Amino acid sequence: MGRTFLVLLFTMIFSFGLMAQENYPKEAFRSPLDIPLVLAGTFGELRSNHFHSGIDIKTQQREGLPIYAIGNGTVTRIKVSLWGYGKVLYVAHPNGYTSVYGHLQKFAPKIEEYVKKIQYDKKSFEVELFPEYGEIKLDKGEVIAYSGNTGGSSGPHLHFEIRSSISEKPTNPLLYGLEVRDATNPTLVALYGYPLSANAQLNQSTTKSQLNFTRQKDGTYLADKVTALGTIGFGFIGFDRQDLAANKNGVYSVRQVVNGQVYTDYDFETFSFTETRYINTLIDYDHFGNYRQRIQKCFKTPGNRLSIYNKLVNDGKIVVKEGFSYTVEILISDLEGNLTKLAIPVEGKRQTLKITEEKPKTDNYVVANRPNNYDLGLAKVYFPANTFYENFHIELKNGSDTVTVHNNRVPAHRNFTLTFDVSKYSEEERKQLFIARLDRDLKPSYASTYKRGNTFTTRTRNLGTYTLAKDTIAPSIRSKNFKHKQWLTNYRYLSLMISDDLSGIDTYSATLNGEWILMEYEPKTNTLTYNFDDKILDKKQCELKVIVTDNVGNTNTYEVSFYRK
Repeated sequence: MGRTFLVLLFTMIFSFGLMAQENYPKEAFRSPLDIPLVLAGTFGELRSNHFHSGIDIKTQQREGLPIYAIGNGTVTRIKVSLWGYGKVLYVAHPNGYTSVYGHLQKFAPKIEEYVKKIQYDKKSFEVELFPEYGEIKLDKGEVIAYSGNTGGSSGPHLHFEIRSSISEKPTNPLLYGLEVRDATNPTLVALYGYPLSANAQLNQSTTKSQLNFTRQKDGTYLADKVTALGTIGFGFIGFDRQDLAANKNGVYSVRQVVNGQVYTDYDFETFSFTETRYINTLIDYDHFGNYRQRIQKCFKTPGNRLSIYNKLVNDGKIVVKEGFSYTVEILISDLEGNLTKLAIPVEGKRQTLKITEEKPKTDNYVVANRPNNYDLGLAKVYFPANTFYENFHIELKNGSDTVTVHNNRVPAHRNFTLTFDVSKYSEEERKQLFIARLDRDLKPSYASTYKRGNTFTTRTRNLGTYTLAKDTIAPSIRSKNFKHKQWLTNYRYLSLMISDDLSGIDTYSATLNGEWILMEYEPKTNTLTYNFDDKILDKKQCELKVIVTDNVGNTNTYEVSFYRK
């Protein structure tokens, strides 16, 4: 097969993927920021238990940059939460799309006023609001918020999405004409081969093998020859970089071609939120549990219900016959068409096995599509049908004060129930007990605990070791930017630190001169903040009272006086 034909074939394959995209309006929207767009995260990027549903736009390591409405529209949803998107705004546009702006520092004045009124009415920092359609209208280019670092953000940036207003499916925002400079090919980090059938072998092994590859003069990659027999598959670790950023972002599309035929073709043009957790079937989850690295599989495994595939032949699995040769190409591309190509020569040949591995067998076998119950003495565990993607032998252990439910190398798609018998504890003792998951260092972390009679129950998707932990210490509270009986006339805000070392903060409330005030909580920094602009104080001497309660009910009260005029 000549080089010219191969180049033409790859061009046709790549072009076919681009042609499959819908016609997205490329002139309808403006950028949500007035700075060059540099990405810290791409659409469809592999995250813990989900695909990234937007793009993360860098804000020059700053907060407070103005965020603009990308088009005329109306606010349909506002949410303020401690985690997730933090402060987030949803705007519906007349052309059938909804734009989403997350991790905001604050909203524009008219939206901020709307939100704060309800926060004060409900006496709650966390709120979720659904304004009437047309109640809060916005013009294209109007400032609607300011960039921040709220919620589950690990640094200042704007999380930005474009969704269908009807289906709520997110689509890649870069398909709408937003400009992000990208002249860099995706990076291939590692390659793996998998024997998949009962008697399959790959490089004299019946288990997963890491494969070597080298860069060629033309910029493509060539793997060392693979000898195999039976049904096999391939997977890779890779990332993409856009210009002006060092972030290792997700790739856009992956194609696997076997002897010129497309076996696997998937991309991150769009997906549904209802399927996002099936990311756990796209990656090698066992490898992720061991090494925190995500191998993207070029083949489809049982339980995988993802809609991202444009084409699959034999689920992307390759049947290698003795005496035959195969050329497998893996093509990894970004949205700008930058392409990384890897060729893997495969020879069908039976060899003496050097590495064999049998999957561990235990006394308990989970059938994925059926409910499963187990009694571990200290606790009982119940797995609803389809908690797991595949059948497997599950390891269950009960220690003197712990129960172990397998390990973190198997993903759970649905919550399972773990119930502890607490009948041996007095009512007073139970008040300070909670169900805790132990990490590798045996440090406990709070698992949401529902207490009823003689049982404590938690619902979780995290396999691992659990125990009952006791928390007798109330949260700590201290002032951060002021002192007792200090004059604060020129202060813009009050700031306090709250923390709890074991079960964690559950609730907090604050009053100023006996009236409830809104204190914004930032759990990443353990900070409570009150803005003096919220309320006109009619007293020179002010009394602040803050009450903080942890997840088992231990409560601490902090009272302090200050002066202001």
